Amino acid sequence: MAGAIASRMSFSSLKRKQPKTFTVRIVTMDAEMEFNCEVLDHDVSKEEPVTFHFLAKFYPENAEEELVQEITQHLFFLQVKKQILDEKIYCPPEASVLLASYAVQAKYGDYDPSVHKRGFLAQEELLPKRVINLYQMTPEMWEERITAWYAEHRGRARDEAEMEYLKIAQDLEMYGVNYFAIRNKKGTELLLGVDALGLHIYDPENRLTPKISFPWNEIRNISYSDKEFTIKPLDKKIDVFKFNSSKLRVNKLILQLCIGNHDLFMRRRKADSLEVQQMKAQAREEKARKQMERQRLAREKQMREEAERTRDELERRLLQMKEEATMANEALMRSEETADLLAEKAQITEEEAKLLAQKAAEAEQEMQRIKATAIRTEEEKRLMEQKVLEAEVLALKMAEESERRAKEADQLKQDLQEAREAERRAKQKLLEITTKPTYPPMNPIPAPLPPDIPSFNLIGDSLSFDFKDTDMKRLSMEIEKEKVEYMEKSKHLQEQLNELKTEIEALKLKERETALDILHNENSDRGGSSSKHNTIKKPQAQGRRPICI
Repeated sequence: MAGAIASRMSFSSLKRKQPKTFTVRIVTMDAEMEFNCEVLDHDVSKEEPVTFHFLAKFYPENAEEELVQEITQHLFFLQVKKQILDEKIYCPPEASVLLASYAVQAKYGDYDPSVHKRGFLAQEELLPKRVINLYQMTPEMWEERITAWYAEHRGRARDEAEMEYLKIAQDLEMYGVNYFAIRNKKGTELLLGVDALGLHIYDPENRLTPKISFPWNEIRNISYSDKEFTIKPLDKKIDVFKFNSSKLRVNKLILQLCIGNHDLFMRRRKADSLEVQQMKAQAREEKARKQMERQRLAREKQMREEAERTRDELERRLLQMKEEATMANEALMRSEETADLLAEKAQITEEEAKLLAQKAAEAEQEMQRIKATAIRTEEEKRLMEQKVLEAEVLALKMAEESERRAKEADQLKQDLQEAREAERRAKQKLLEITTKPTYPPMNPIPAPLPPDIPSFNLIGDSLSFDFKDTDMKRLSMEIEKEKVEYMEKSKHLQEQLNELKTEIEALKLKERETALDILHNENSDRGGSSSKHNTIKKPQAQGRRPICI
């Protein structure tokens, strides 16, 4: 990327009487430059503190190919993100939500429901105010839609999320375009747009669709004299286009942008210089190293999670075994208590049976005595017979009760034997539980690494990395695979954008639509055929005259 690296510098005590000089070092994809600047040579505000913004002057056509250094990519991402939020680059509402989800992934990492709870984006500036005001949606509704896409970006590192953001942003109509107010020969007010692809002439009310475009490879010469700017096409049959700007300083800036963008346009279509090739090779090696590091960390995380799951399972089993042991111990205590009660009850029943047998014997003796001493008189005889009969009935009842008590005693003895057998089984089960090994060793042998993964040797805090040709070939294959997957995902992404657009269309406030919203919708309905990207790629017919503006 040619141009200054985006950064910010603040001078809180700038004295007008003493000129301040600072040194700027610019590292680009093609060269490294160093020059001195005197602050007061520029149009500096008189208010203090004085704030300087160092931004990219020339935008890359393909951010993924041209932004080699990770820090360059990050700072350029911050610049483009701010331009979209400040509405200097128009972005459709549905694309704004997708870009916001990548910005959240770059800042917060992978989505975690236990950490990223509802409302965690309340203080974040993620959407242009124009988009928020255009729909009857609460911040919670916007957050819900952003989070839904954010959750799908799991596994992307910060630099990957930022690059996805830039790859979407670079397709926006106003990306990388510098606009200047101009007048044509007839005095009509127009806008001149300068970007990486060429020059574009816009209507002041429509910054999305150019009226005419001049690709860099179709321009022979660009010059200015005083306030008049001249564009000479490569095809001599096409008339020269002339326009005027308001200030001579603006003409100088336009010429600088044209020269720089044209130079980069032609350089991008040539083979990379040796220095650029070395930078890209270093970047690829660094990317491969980070990718291998991420894979190693992912494996370690997976092994840690598996170990935690194993530990939780062992703890659960241990708790279950403790509960079983407690239940067995309680059953044993109940068995012992039941056996004691049954033994006591059997003893009582046996004593009662003996007592009844004794009483039955005494009754039998009494009956024999009564028979032996029968009374002579009839009345005594009748009374004696009645007593004998009662004694017989009582003796019979005593015998039946004695037999029943004997049977009950036998049954109680049998129950006591079963209770003691149950007590013996419970003691044996408790002994088995207490002697069983509780859980296997907590240090599982880590799974061997795949043989195709280069080995890492960690000594102290240093990391040694052996990068071989086979690794480079495998990395190249992985990059090609990622490109194919990206193309396959593009269709799915477009379907998601259309689905979100349809979903929130019912909540749109038509009266709040801006002119750019209306123009973007018209371009979308026409299939985007009039965008600058399509306009600049149309071949010019032989002998065609330029559009009169």
